Amino acid sequence: MDTTTTLAEVSGSVSVIGYGISTLGPGIGLGILIGKTVEGMARQPEVAGQLRTTMFIGVAFVELLALLGFVAGFLFS
Repeated sequence: MDTTTTLAEVSGSVSVIGYGISTLGPGIGLGILIGKTVEGMARQPEVAGQLRTTMFIGVAFVELLALLGFVAGFLFS
């Protein structure tokens, strides 16, 4: 088997793979954040407003991380 022709056929950017992997962090973070907030609201409905406000602030920070990864993918590719 000739490995030089196999390696020559591979093309693309490694940053695309990096961005694909970097989307896993914010995705998992959002799932945990929203799930725990809903759980907290179900356990103590009287603090639902405070939990919702805190959740939206946390969602903003997690989305910021996702956007930074997206921009870094374009800058370094």
